[in-house]
Amino acid sequence: MLNRSPNNEYHHLKLFYKEDTTIKIEVVKDLERDFPKKNVLWIDLVKPTEEEIKWTSRNFNVKIPTKEEIEEIEISSRFWEEENSIKINIYFLVEEYDNVFNENVSFILKERVLVSIRQRELSTFSEISRKITTNPRQYRNCYDVLAEIISTRIDRDADMLEKITREISKLNKFVFTGVDITEDILETFSYYEDYNMTIRETLVDKQRIISAILKSHLLPVDVKEEFKIMIKDVGSLISYTNFNFEKLNYLQNTFLGLINLEQNKIIKALTLMSVILLPPTLIASIYGMNFRYMPELDWKFGYFYALLTMLISVLLSYLFFKRKGSV
Repeated sequence: MLNRSPNNEYHHLKLFYKEDTTIKIEVVKDLERDFPKKNVLWIDLVKPTEEEIKWTSRNFNVKIPTKEEIEEIEISSRFWEEENSIKINIYFLVEEYDNVFNENVSFILKERVLVSIRQRELSTFSEISRKITTNPRQYRNCYDVLAEIISTRIDRDADMLEKITREISKLNKFVFTGVDITEDILETFSYYEDYNMTIRETLVDKQRIISAILKSHLLPVDVKEEFKIMIKDVGSLISYTNFNFEKLNYLQNTFLGLINLEQNKIIKALTLMSVILLPPTLIASIYGMNFRYMPELDWKFGYFYALLTMLISVLLSYLFFKRKGSV
């Protein structure tokens, strides 16, 4: 069972350690208890308390970065390597309801131990825990664990990218069927653009981190081969985000073009109506003048004559524009 931090969110210190041919997982509750340090493969810290950070630093000789250091975005702060350790800050994509954002996760590789520090529960880590217990022989060292975590996260990024691509394709029916929800559709375009941008941001970050990892002299040769495959996968996913941007831009321009076309039709109809009604308006204005001497004022059928004249002028104007193909 996980502990709760003062702000009522889960936190834990979880150890993954080898025991014979298996890998055991244990949530540390008693920090005074002794553990077989040499067998520890991975330490997973979620919203660690000050005591948990001190315990990890003291027992495994690693300096745990602060939350402020984790959130640094400069390239020098995303990856740095020392004589016997590697420190990484990397983005993990999080989707909560309709909100999508990047969460920073820190990794420290020192000698034979991997330490991960994060501020929330992430499904990727739950999946890795299941994989480790199911197939422990696959994880010979901490580098194998790190490679599996990043590989699994890239697969999830690909799934989310595939999902957003399907949703973008569905926008076609709104654009070309004339659904009268203009403002909603424009908001949808904006949402998918932000979503796709966030995915691209996390992929570019991974591409940058993996490129730096491949240059490390601490990385085993066989694990480097795995990262080479990952960086190719990430590159293809980044290209796909570019395709999504192009498709969104095309659909948005098409949709705005259709809106402009509909507006032009309305303006054209109003203009024609104004022109057709102009002659009868002129006739009504003439006979609405209050001059003393106007011949038609004494006509017995003057009123009906004026109405007939206005009707004929409307009909002639209508027939003229119809012949021109304007109506």
